[in-house]
Amino acid sequence: MFVLGLQGSPRSKGNTGILLSAFLNAAAGMGAQTRYLDVAHMAISPCTECGICEKQGFCPIDDDMQQIYPLLRRADLIVMATPIFFYGTTAQIKALIDRSQALWARKYIHKLNDPLGNWRNGLLLSLGATKGKDLFEGVSLTAKYFFDAVGAHFKGGLTYRQIEEPGDIRKHTTALADTIEKAKALVTPSVNRKKILFICTDNTCFSQMASAFTQCCFGDRIEAESAGIQPAREINALMIEAMEEKGIDLAFRRPKSIEQAILHGNPDFVISVGCGETCSILPGIPYQYWPVADTAGKSLETMRRTRDEIEERIKRFNF
Repeated sequence: MFVLGLQGSPRSKGNTGILLSAFLNAAAGMGAQTRYLDVAHMAISPCTECGICEKQGFCPIDDDMQQIYPLLRRADLIVMATPIFFYGTTAQIKALIDRSQALWARKYIHKLNDPLGNWRNGLLLSLGATKGKDLFEGVSLTAKYFFDAVGAHFKGGLTYRQIEEPGDIRKHTTALADTIEKAKALVTPSVNRKKILFICTDNTCFSQMASAFTQCCFGDRIEAESAGIQPAREINALMIEAMEEKGIDLAFRRPKSIEQAILHGNPDFVISVGCGETCSILPGIPYQYWPVADTAGKSLETMRRTRDEIEERIKRFNF
């Protein structure tokens, strides 16, 4: 399981960061892989409303947001943490939210489904200096629609008033304990899923499709990963096109090595897709080989046949 934390306060080690770290540390303690992004100190330009994402499905601005899109798509749980600035988020986290219009466009205009979109959750952590009754109304509404855009079910938030001076959150009677309990509630169901690793030679095609179909169909009980013996730099563009015909969006995926895939623990089962017995390199782990036709240099029609064959295997497999 992968938990992505988005820290939006300009104070990197302030109350917001303390609360987010408490959540991520609790998640890591339960076996989740976590990533803390100090969004406020990343180079994320504001949306220019150029409209390219609505036409092409991608944002053309070349900055740190291009590194964040794949992380948003990879995460099983996204935690957005922000202090309240004028009854809303900070400008820094708002820039990330606005640039997520590219994912909104892929979902609602291009009609492409994120394989993890049925299972991903989102949580808001927010702090405010005052005690106003409506202090968190604006940020909660923003969070709701941000999580919808990135393909996550909004699980509400933990919000705390009268937190202003450095370290105030540590003095709160329940905040840190609440955060740890919320981490347990959201992480436990996913971290206990059975782990399947699909491998192929370069992790550009077969294993990517197999993991995506598994995530779409069985993501609530199977954690599917993919990797390659010799990972390439980019995934196969023809494969992306073939999967988009099925309404499945893999455009933000990146090839990775087996070492990267098992960095946080070995899988329960390995399936080699199309690369032969040489892919069986994890001793002691149950293994199966699925032969499929080579698509290198072949037509889109060949890719479609391979895609459909892999999909049928996934649906028939006894997970």
